[in-house]
Amino acid sequence: MTNYEQLKLSNQLCFPLYVCSKEVVRKYKPLLDRLDLTYTQYITMMAMWEHEQLSAKELGTILYLDSGTLTPVLKTLEKKGFVERQRSKDDERSLIISLTPSGMALQEQAASVPEEMAKCIDMDMEDLKALHRLLHKFMETSIDNDSCKSSI
Repeated sequence: MTNYEQLKLSNQLCFPLYVCSKEVVRKYKPLLDRLDLTYTQYITMMAMWEHEQLSAKELGTILYLDSGTLTPVLKTLEKKGFVERQRSKDDERSLIISLTPSGMALQEQAASVPEEMAKCIDMDMEDLKALHRLLHKFMETSIDNDSCKSSI
């Protein structure tokens, strides 16, 4: 493959990942609008439903989000009454995020979202499972892998 062939969109891994990610988030939008959540708020709430209480650092690690992205999301979710942010009594530098009763109640409203999303994706279940497995493998092996640091 020539250097110029390498630059074709059809030869890129990043391009189909970008397009698919954008399309999946677009399909979530009408479902999440009913919950008054953005996609980032939704994944934050899913992590909170799973753990109920986390430090902001732990939450950022789970969601692969930096504090600059996560902080406004948490502030908005707190204004909506779904989470509470408090400084840790043990370490004031640590921010503790807790699910509120309203946040817990929202889980019941959101319970149908995954099933509704599954109807929006026209793929065989075996292919979806394989894609899920491969994407998680990619996340585990590629994210935070410093072997590709640019020399520029």
